[in-house]
Amino acid sequence: MGTDSNRSWQMSGFGLSNLQPVEGKIPDPGPHELLVRTKAVSLNYKDKMIVDGVLIPDLSFPFVPTSDAVGEVVAVGGAVSRFKVGQRVLGQVIADWPDGDAPAVLHQHTLGSSLPGMLSQHVVFGEDAAVPAPASLSDVEAATLPIAGLTAWFAMAEATRPVPGQTILIQGTGGVSLFALQFAAAFGLRALVTSSSDEKLERAKDLGAWRTINYRTQPAWDETARAMTDGLGVNHVLEMVGGDNARRSLNALAADGRLSIIGLLGATEISFPILSFMRNRITVQGLSIGHRRAFERMNQAIEALGIKPVVDKVYGFDEVPQAIQHLEKGPFGKIVITTA
Repeated sequence: MGTDSNRSWQMSGFGLSNLQPVEGKIPDPGPHELLVRTKAVSLNYKDKMIVDGVLIPDLSFPFVPTSDAVGEVVAVGGAVSRFKVGQRVLGQVIADWPDGDAPAVLHQHTLGSSLPGMLSQHVVFGEDAAVPAPASLSDVEAATLPIAGLTAWFAMAEATRPVPGQTILIQGTGGVSLFALQFAAAFGLRALVTSSSDEKLERAKDLGAWRTINYRTQPAWDETARAMTDGLGVNHVLEMVGGDNARRSLNALAADGRLSIIGLLGATEISFPILSFMRNRITVQGLSIGHRRAFERMNQAIEALGIKPVVDKVYGFDEVPQAIQHLEKGPFGKIVITTA
């Protein structure tokens, strides 16, 4: 393989069989861009939904999927001032959201959906859409931050402010959920974790869960959560499923509670009884990752708090199909692909 070759995984159509390795030319960075040699890429469930044709049915091909990567800057454009060759960086997934209010039309400039993805050995970041990777984390660990880490952080530390002693209900033990659990422990929150696996719930306790609920053996988990909080309900729910599950989330909330809509593992629509909102003064917010400044704040906190991302399994660059199939199994934490 020549030095000017760039290996990527590229979709020629929907379905895992249409995701194949290809070789192409290493891209040239523009005046305000960074050329990054990727070291590790982490997967999110949305990546499987894109490959399967569920999330972006009008996607144009060929297309390189995935959104999360860490790598080393190997070249910079002539006008770049924020980074130098040799620095280790992460890409800001929503590339046109540096701070403050989100763009008027969200996801027009998003890695791995409207913009090419990260499943390549060389990628290009805009200098304003990159952040330094935390020095305390390995490449595999750092790669997990752009979506899962930042989504949990934004829900818990940017969209609201954590109040020590309050209760947060975290659904599942995937990437976002385990980051949320670690942040909750660091913020002094009481984290109540739900899962269908007793083994995963035991592991969640080791990460600082205050209480756990197996929703398979306790299907009325919302009532269980209320009982665990002396009938008051929880202060914040991270809703990962959607559909009818959100009704139980609403019922689990205390007065003046917050419902953060993050995932859609179950359904893409939600309906609620309006009176519950009005009587209990519930705040509902949809979350879409977060801005670059929040990413920088999160990375500083991760360094200060000594937080280490939870990685379920690491795959090699030739094992991309197996890594994507692993998403269906419900990993405990993140799945990462090394790109060497």
